[in-house]
Formats: sequence, C-alpha cells, structure tokens
Amino acid sequence: MIASARPTGRTGTGTRATGALGLVTLALFGFLLVFGLFNSPADAVQRDSVRILYLHVPSAEMAYIAFAVAAVASAAYLWRRTRSKAWDRVANASVELGVVFTGLTLVTGMMWGRISWGVYWDWADTRLVSTLLLFVMFVGYLAVRRLDGSDDQRARRSAVVALVAILDVPLVHFSVEWFQTTHPKSSLETAGAIDGTFRFLHFVGVVTFFCGYLWLMMHRNRVAMLEERLAGEELATAIAERQREGVAGVPS
Repeated sequence: MIASARPTGRTGTGTRATGALGLVTLALFGFLLVFGLFNSPADAVQRDSVRILYLHVPSAEMAYIAFAVAAVASAAYLWRRTRSKAWDRVANASVELGVVFTGLTLVTGMMWGRISWGVYWDWADTRLVSTLLLFVMFVGYLAVRRLDGSDDQRARRSAVVALVAILDVPLVHFSVEWFQTTHPKSSLETAGAIDGTFRFLHFVGVVTFFCGYLWLMMHRNRVAMLEERLAGEELATAIAERQREGVAGVPS
C-alpha cells in the first residue's frame, strides 16, 4: 500500500511581512476614503467632483507602474541569459493588477466626466480612447496566456504582447500634450492650479495604491508558485501511475 503524499512546508500565501503591509494598506486606504471623500474641502473650480480624482489619478499612475514592471519582466524572460519562470510570474501578476488599476481609472474617469462634461464618454478624446486601448491590449495579454502550448511558449507569446502594449503608455500619458483633447492637462504639473490639500491627498493615494500593489503582488506570486508546485506533483503522480501500470502489464 502506497502512503499518500502530504504537502510539506507552508502552503498559505501570507507572511508576517504581507500581514503588516496589508494592515498598513488598509489604514492608508481608510484615511484616504474618509478624509479625501468626506472631510476635504471642495475645489474652487471642480467643486465636489475633485474627490473622484483622489482615486482616479493614483490608479492611473499605478497602472503605468504595473505595466512597466510587466514589460521589464517580460524583456528579462525573453533574454536567454535571464530566462526564468520567476520573471514570467512577475509579468503575469503585474499585468493582472495593471488591468484592475486601468479598469478603476476608466470607471472613475467616466464618473468625473459625467459631472464635469455632462457625458460619460467622448470618443473624440484621445486620452480616453488610448486608455481604453491600453486596457484592451493587456486583457489580450491575459487571453494569450490561456492559448494552447507549453509553459515556455505561452510565456514568450505573452512577453511579446506586453512589450508591444507598453508602447501605448506614453501615448496615454502625453496625449493631452500632443493632441487637442477634452481631457484637462495635469494640474499637478501646473503651479498654483491646485491647493496643498489635493497634493497631499494625491501623495497619500499614490502611497496607498503602491502598498496595495506590493501586497497583492506578493500574494499572487505565492499563488503562482503553489500552482506550479501542484502541477509538478500531479505530473509526477501521473507518470508514476503509468509506470506502475506498465510494470503490472508485463507478463511474468
């Protein structure tokens, strides 16, 4: 009788570091929601709609960071000297989070647009369309990962998609400078355009979202490692069973 294999080592995705980072993230997010959405003063021009930007702007900036990390990890995977599953795991996890941040950017942007422009969407606005294109291309990255093929084939295909899709990030960011758009230019880069409260809450928002990004990245990478280990154990078990069947079928 063969004893069943028992999992060895830690099987969860949390550590003391991720636990502490999670608590910090929750505290910062709570502060951002309470102070930014309820207690901060209204803007002189945008009035209460400025509160949406406390989520909109940091989410857009974190999408840039997440996709940039994915592109660097993808390039590292494609380069033979640094090819490793670790790079592919980082790229995949970062794209998943980048898609979430981009989706949040689009939703909050549409809410702000409805208040400020009277419409949720304007197809003539380059910033909006290029952001939607960015979202679609990286959703395509996630779809490519699910195509048939070996792990290496899927990783290489996805890496190429990431390196192509990242080219849209400069277009999104500089579209308000390069094209005539409805979307306003960044107030953060204009002296005197916003008060110190907005700058402070923008800083809090960026730190909050970055902490959340790191926390989710740690957990997602751990999940991917556990999935790879499980797949390896299942393959080893299947091979062992076939070998036993072969031995049992050989006439004595």
